[in-house]
Formats: sequence, C-alpha cells, structure tokens
Amino acid sequence: MECKLASITVHYEVKGSGIPVLMIHGFGCDHRLMTGSLEPIFAVRPGYQRIYIDLPGMGLTKGEEWIQSSDDMLSVVEQFIDEVLPDQHFVLAGESYGGYLSRALVSRRPEQIEGLLLIAPSAGKARRKVTPFTIIYKDEAFLEQLQHRSMREFTEMQVIQDAYNWERFHAEILCGVEIADTAFLERISPKYDLTDDTYVYAETYEKPVLILSGRQDHVVGYQNQWKFAQQYPRATFAVLDRAGHNLQIEQNNLFHALVSEWLDRVEESTSL
Repeated sequence: MECKLASITVHYEVKGSGIPVLMIHGFGCDHRLMTGSLEPIFAVRPGYQRIYIDLPGMGLTKGEEWIQSSDDMLSVVEQFIDEVLPDQHFVLAGESYGGYLSRALVSRRPEQIEGLLLIAPSAGKARRKVTPFTIIYKDEAFLEQLQHRSMREFTEMQVIQDAYNWERFHAEILCGVEIADTAFLERISPKYDLTDDTYVYAETYEKPVLILSGRQDHVVGYQNQWKFAQQYPRATFAVLDRAGHNLQIEQNNLFHALVSEWLDRVEESTSL
C-alpha cells in the first residue's frame, strides 16, 4: 500500500483487523524485519491490525532529497500516523533505530499510544554503550558449506550461527539490506541522533511497555536500555543471554512468550 504525503510517498503493509499496531523497523532494513518476528505471534492472536511501515530510503519507500536527518525521519513517521491513524489510539513497536524513533513518538503522543514494545532499541550514537562482539555458538559444519556473498554480514552479526539463524537472517534482514538506498542512508547517518532528544529522556509513560535487549548485543548494547525502563512505571525489562542485536531470532521462544505477555497487559489496560 502507499500513503501519499505532501512531500513523500510511504510504502506500508497492513495485515489483519482490530486494534492498530504500528511497527517501525531498524536502520538499513525494511518492514520484513518486523513481519518475520511478529506475524507468527499475531497469527494466534486475532483482533489486531498490524501496520508495517518502510522508512524512507528503505524497502519500497524512496529516500527523498529533503530528508537529511532523524528529525526529518521522525517528521515523516508523524505525518504517516496523522494520515493513516488520524485521531486513533494505537499500539507501537519499534526495533533498533525504530525503537529510537518510537521512544520519541511515545514522548510526543503518550495519550494516543496504548502500549510500547522496544526490541533492541537504540539510544542514539552519542549515548551508545556496547560490549565486544562475542559468538556464543556456531555450527562449524554448516558454516563450512555455506556459500553466500553475504556470509560475512551474518558471521559478524549473529551470536548464534547455525542454519536456522542463517535462514531467518537472510529472509528477514538481508533482503532489506540488499535493496536499501545506501547513498541516502550514508547521508542520514551523521545525523542519526535527534537534534534535541532530551524530552525523550524527561517524559514518563505509564502504559504497558516491554523492553528487550540482548546480553551480547554489540550494536546498541543493553545498559542504556535499563535506563529507559526507569521512565516507564509499567515496563518489563528483559536482557537475554545467548542473544545479540537480533534477539528476536536467536531467542525466538522467549521473544514469543514475552511479547505475548505484553499484549496481555495491553489488552487488560486499554479500552480499544
């Protein structure tokens, strides 16, 4: 589907009907990062309208010249919300960079957003605290026979390296990376941090929140994310061992259980 805004056309997909849930993917990927991990959960939980956006320069949304920073990216997402979900309450989920934008959104629209899911959320570059990359497990036999041009990206990202993780990494992450507008992303990257994100750290939010971090996440870490939880009185914070930046793949069963419990809390607390 296409959402035609004043200065950009945003591609998005809608699945199901019911309570709206807006999903925002990470930097350099596309909406398939979110569908791959979340659709299996919603497949057994009817009653939700899942809205998967492609951010500018990623997926099928063109990176327009006027977009120069995360401030502009956030503006696009807010325009999208006002067009697709005008005056509607909704639930929000963001992963990595999408989590960074989601925290800004919930600070700006706390009354409109009925629940927040943050999957390995970024704290921005200035506040970044990470641990060294550590491989927890690798299937040597599988890796020896794996012949793919993107094998290096896999082995330098996943802390669990086996056939299952490769298949999902390829289907949910690489597919978006391969079609991203690299020049556009390189232009945005130096202005990854919002010009002023102090309000993001100042505002509290009192609806159900789930923050998931990987103990071995060498991209965004897990320490800042614990600080996020202090702002949210109804937050569950879980840091998962045997999980890096793609914890939703490496700890699939735990991910499903924790997200399902968060949805239980959202349903209990909302009148949607």
